Amino acid sequence: MSTTVIDAREAGRRVEEVLDRLAASGDRQACAAAEELVRVLMDFYGAGLARIVERLGAGALTRMLGDDLVAGLLALHDLHPDDVGTRIARALESVPDPVELIGFDEATGTLRLRSAARPATGCGCAGNADADAARQSVEDAVACLAPEVTSVELAPAAPAPALLQIGTRPPTPAHVP
Repeated sequence: MSTTVIDAREAGRRVEEVLDRLAASGDRQACAAAEELVRVLMDFYGAGLARIVERLGAGALTRMLGDDLVAGLLALHDLHPDDVGTRIARALESVPDPVELIGFDEATGTLRLRSAARPATGCGCAGNADADAARQSVEDAVACLAPEVTSVELAPAAPAPALLQIGTRPPTPAHVP
């Protein structure tokens, strides 16, 4: 039997696509039924996972947290033993470009970060592409471990301090009375 590997982000994207297609059809009853079906299935699987977590015990659960799919499912169903701040920090460790956590707004789901890499000198033409790629890598990293994050704001790196050059003072002409 073949198994298909799917991550939480991909599954969520696919569910959203199906719900969007139903909404576009204009059939409000079908759309409402599909959304209810998703909620019922989420509740059912969440209750089953809660029972499994309860019966596994802390030791077995800790060993399973190394699996991204398991960790993502537990986080999605609010069963992950780590708080959201710890999960965000763990996810950010895997991001290739270093970022500094500014804060997370639980009410809006907004994660605010600052690029920790110093901006390169030059024209800055690739700046937007680099920022988009960095934001995407953060979104991918936090998608499974911290589904509470709904948006990522990435501030540019703090500019490097200006170089202050200290030289000798030019000689001043002697004061003539």
